[in-house]
Amino acid sequence: MTRLLYLECTAGISGDMAAAALLDAGASEEVVRRALDSLDVEGFAVEISRVVKSGLDVCDFAVVLDAAHENHDHDMAYLHGREREDGREREEGGDREGSCVGGDGYGYGLDGERECGGGRGHGHDGAEGTGHHRGPREIEAIIDGATMTGEAKATARRIFELVAQAEARAHGVPLGDVHFHEVGAVDSIADIVAIAAAVDDLNVDGVVVTDLPCGRGTVRCQHGLIPVPAPATAFIAEACGLPLTPSTVEGELVTPTGAAVAGALRTQGALPERFTIQRIGMGAGKRAYDTSGILRAMIVEPLV
Repeated sequence: MTRLLYLECTAGISGDMAAAALLDAGASEEVVRRALDSLDVEGFAVEISRVVKSGLDVCDFAVVLDAAHENHDHDMAYLHGREREDGREREEGGDREGSCVGGDGYGYGLDGERECGGGRGHGHDGAEGTGHHRGPREIEAIIDGATMTGEAKATARRIFELVAQAEARAHGVPLGDVHFHEVGAVDSIADIVAIAAAVDDLNVDGVVVTDLPCGRGTVRCQHGLIPVPAPATAFIAEACGLPLTPSTVEGELVTPTGAAVAGALRTQGALPERFTIQRIGMGAGKRAYDTSGILRAMIVEPLV
């Protein structure tokens, strides 16, 4: 019997939402944690719990970072350029900035120059520092060293590859010259490895992703505010042929990681005409937008 994974992205998609929804849909927490525990990175812990979101009981996947890796990703006023309560604009700079190209907080540097983001990378052997970046080869080595199947590793590499290509295009540099603060930092590695291990464990025959909501407005990067969808998200959607739908919701509903996950996993763009639902998973988002903030993952079987 054919089993399909349907990612219902009406409220958007991000890395943590996807990981939570897949776990709630039946992926093994043991398999996911084994992959995460094997990563050659430090500075994080993963908490998997139940939370109430829009009145519903849903799964929450939280990558808890230490002080050296913490970020502004869920600080809504900061992300969207709003003023503080005292009326002054929030300060930019420091070591916890967002992204040049998307609100996942991806930072970019070219041989130590043109940095956007600040020091959220993490060095080998526990050496942390504000100037450390990770290149694509270093990230691939981390994935290849993880305890998960070859298929799961290939999925994780594909997700990172999509983001790296979008970063290179956004900044006008060769792929090999792209260095990351965030996509090579612990939270994004954890999200993407968890997603890859979870999808592999679900052992589905295909993945359905329909339209992605654009959102509107702006999101902050180190150098100012950029439009939604962020450049990396838009480039990934273009490269993968992801269908986008305009939305009146102000905010970044689809992050670069979310777009890359959708693009890497998607095998078809529409549900079967008739199907049964075998499992349902719901994953919580962290940001407070005028949506449910939930990604729903369904395991469905087509009816003939």
